[in-house]
Amino acid sequence: MQNSFIIFQKLLVLFGFMFIGYLSYKKEWITDHTESQLSGLVLNIFNPALIISGVVGSSENGNWTMVLINLLLAVILFAILIFISPLFVRILRIPKNERNIYSVMLIFSNLGFMGIPIITSIFPERGMLYVSVFTIVDQLAMWTVGVKLTSPSGKGKFDPKKLINPATVAIALAVLFVLTGLKLPGVFQTGFQNIGATATPLAMIYLGGVFACMDIRKYVKQIELYGIIICKMLIFPVLFYLVLGFITVSEEIRMTMSLITAMPTMSSVVMLANSSGSDGEYSLGGVMLTTLCGIVTLPVVCRVLLWIAGS
Repeated sequence: MQNSFIIFQKLLVLFGFMFIGYLSYKKEWITDHTESQLSGLVLNIFNPALIISGVVGSSENGNWTMVLINLLLAVILFAILIFISPLFVRILRIPKNERNIYSVMLIFSNLGFMGIPIITSIFPERGMLYVSVFTIVDQLAMWTVGVKLTSPSGKGKFDPKKLINPATVAIALAVLFVLTGLKLPGVFQTGFQNIGATATPLAMIYLGGVFACMDIRKYVKQIELYGIIICKMLIFPVLFYLVLGFITVSEEIRMTMSLITAMPTMSSVVMLANSSGSDGEYSLGGVMLTTLCGIVTLPVVCRVLLWIAGS
């Protein structure tokens, strides 16, 4: 019960930041240009700093087994999601021209903006390590499978250069510190912590600004988008948690992996869709609706998982 309450409290704070972004855009305190700059700062500076500060201080530094287990589970999870997403798309009778982008919204979760603060609030010692290792597979899948699906007629090509960005460099450095047991000097650790602490508020302010320029009522009425909420954010996390019960892994890892799948759709899906020539507006509607519904679904899923763990 405590973890689900922690998630609910964290979500209220996150939505408070989002409301600030929404209000700031409506009042023209921030503009479209400011939004673009804010996104760049979060993705290229603040999130990488948060990843490094969170992992380097982990009590699991030097634990190769922990990293490999998380890496393997992340690969298995994405393989399952990639395999079943086309099945869900057909069951839900999604129009043919929207099936690929719908599959992408089912596969990818919002780790950077929502996953990191929620997982680390539940597991402050090792949460960032779990998320960072998962992100390695997440980024690889996004720039391969994600690009393929969001490109017209599935003609997208994998560009290895897109895997090299501040976030992936920070992840690589963080994993290196974990595997070698190295520590940052105190002054650098403090610096990264202070910079990283701004990542979550700024990320949610950015999302609030994005949602402010959307017709929210239009997407609330799109019934098929609720399929993402039901399948991705409610059903699949519980099923994956049950499957992990047959594998010898810690309860923390089991809970983390399941909660990651319960996160709203990754906001980068919009960027992928726009850059690949797909329907970016449709994917933005999916991101918005899943994010808004997450304040209810995430605590519910956590409570169900805790009930299963105790049964």
